[in-house]
Amino acid sequence: MGRFSGLSSVRDARAAEVGFVLRVVPMLLRGLVRKPFLRASTGPLFIGRRTRVSGLRFLSHTGRLVIEDGVELQGTSRDGLRFGSDVSIGARTVVRPSSYYGGDVGEGLSVGDRSSFATGCFIGCSGTITIGADVMCGPGVQLQSENHRFDDSAASIKSQGVERSFITIGDDVWIGANAIITAGVTIGSGVVIGAGSVVTKDVPDGAIAAGAPARVIRMRTAAGDAR
Repeated sequence: MGRFSGLSSVRDARAAEVGFVLRVVPMLLRGLVRKPFLRASTGPLFIGRRTRVSGLRFLSHTGRLVIEDGVELQGTSRDGLRFGSDVSIGARTVVRPSSYYGGDVGEGLSVGDRSSFATGCFIGCSGTITIGADVMCGPGVQLQSENHRFDDSAASIKSQGVERSFITIGDDVWIGANAIITAGVTIGSGVVIGAGSVVTKDVPDGAIAAGAPARVIRMRTAAGDAR
């Protein structure tokens, strides 16, 4: 069986295979050029066109890593950006733990095996973000691990700086398109987050949550245990 199923003819299947090769070979070559500069790199590294990957010595991966076109990956951080095996980062996604222009360095990001980010995600990992295995982030998902301080009404909000926190996401989670996960939130394993939700509080294992702010709609299992 070929790589592409459901095509109506052998000719169409061959054309799809040729397109695949023409797509991935340049990505693999770009990855080979950068692999020696990473903190650790085991398995193939695929890098798309017009990517901005900086702080390579802070990046590591333990299996296949796919970085699609136009991704911005800013590696400089205390704990680095650590990816498991078979992780994919969709086109125009931004991963940014720190400023390019100095200041306090961010904490970083850890992503488990087979997790993926669709097109246009924003991962603000100035505070520690930990993502488990088999997590799917839909298009436009935002993970924001810090908040601006604004307690002093006599001072500008910008001058009061930020407060860093964390985000923790368990295994086997689906986060729908354009959802926002805010700082200090833990999402359990087996969770589904509805598209467009704003998650401001913890979500337990096996829950389906949606809304702005998000609330638990129901549990995926009767006992609320996804395992």
